[in-house]
Amino acid sequence: MADLLQQRHWMMAAAESCTGGLIAGACTDLAGSSAWFERGFVTYSNEAKSEMLGVDAALIAAHGAVSEPVARAMAEGAVARSQARAAVAVTGVAGPTGGSPEKPVGTVWFGWSVDGAVRTERRRFEGDRAAVRQATVHYALQTLASLVEQP
Repeated sequence: MADLLQQRHWMMAAAESCTGGLIAGACTDLAGSSAWFERGFVTYSNEAKSEMLGVDAALIAAHGAVSEPVARAMAEGAVARSQARAAVAVTGVAGPTGGSPEKPVGTVWFGWSVDGAVRTERRRFEGDRAAVRQATVHYALQTLASLVEQP
C-alpha cells in the first residue's frame, strides 16, 4: 500500500475510535511513512468525532457511534479535514464491556474513502480486547490497500 500511495502521490489519514491510534501507529512504524501517511485522528468520544471530523451529533444520537452512518461520516471527515486522498475509519466495541444484543463485543464498523469513493462494512471479531483491536487494524489496512490498488 505504501508504494501505491507514493506512486500516486497520495496521502492517507486514519480516523480511529476503538483502536485508539493503533492504525496510525502501524503506519508510522514503517520507515519513510511521512511520504504517504498524512495524519491520524483519535476520536474516542462522540464529541471528538463531531469536533475533529465534523460528524453530526444528530447522526450519532440517531444511530449510535458504532454504526454505518458514523463510520461513513468519519471516513469522509478524515479526507475533508486533511490533505489525504485515502482514509480509513473505524468505530466499534472492543470490549470486554459495552456490547449489546444489537452490537455485541467485537462489532466494528469500517469506512474507507479512496479518491472520493466511500465504502463501509461491518465485521465482528472474536477474542479479548487486544485481539479485537489488532484484528481491526489488520483488516482496516488490508482492505484499504486493496481499494487503493483498484484502478
